[in-house]
Amino acid sequence: MNWLLIDNSNTRTKLALGDAGGLGTWRATLPTAELAEETLSAVLQGVAFDAVVVGSVVPAKGDLIEHVLGRRVAVHRLGHRSPLGIGIDYPLPAQIGADRLANAAAVAARHGAPAIVIDFGTAVTFDVISAAPAYCGGVIAPGLGAMSGYLPQKTALLPRIEIEEPLSAIGKSTEHAMQAGAVIGYRGLVREILARVRAEMEGTPHIIATGGDAALIARGLPEIECVDPDITLEGLRQVALRVFGAG
Repeated sequence: MNWLLIDNSNTRTKLALGDAGGLGTWRATLPTAELAEETLSAVLQGVAFDAVVVGSVVPAKGDLIEHVLGRRVAVHRLGHRSPLGIGIDYPLPAQIGADRLANAAAVAARHGAPAIVIDFGTAVTFDVISAAPAYCGGVIAPGLGAMSGYLPQKTALLPRIEIEEPLSAIGKSTEHAMQAGAVIGYRGLVREILARVRAEMEGTPHIIATGGDAALIARGLPEIECVDPDITLEGLRQVALRVFGAG
């Protein structure tokens, strides 16, 4: 059985195929703002699949995907009642984003528990999986892009910059100083949150990073065990396997 897996996030919507053996090689990405029936149909032209699992944090776009593809095959919308393979130890489970649930399911399956998964997206999320294993909460902070983009919006002279590894901590130009503040400062934010979260956990957690800025930020954080760019899609695949079976 071939599943279409859709990670519908605030900035980008990623699509992949998967089956009982793992994720396939076919991939596609759409800007979420451009996601519509026409663009979705165009990107899926000639792509064969038997069922769909959608993880959406943009409700209107998730509804669109479910409506369009539900005319063709069965669609499962990932949520706190989905079969994740882990428990949920959280007082308001309906508030947990689908991406965070997918990440937790995948990290527990791929890397083991306890664990912390850090997803560097529009927001950066830290999600904690206990040794049970169970999803038990986390942290949400502004993403690197949001933080670095704030200064050009609110000041007259500071420019927009490309986020990349700074040449040094002491900047020799405005751009380099801003890069140092963004990247080194952001690593400090991540390191402090990790330290506080780990202090509240039992056992030594695996720390896994994913998302667009993960490779850059993890480069300077030895606390991070590895960068797993497919973790959200893998979580959707884990749910597909439990919902639809191997076929």
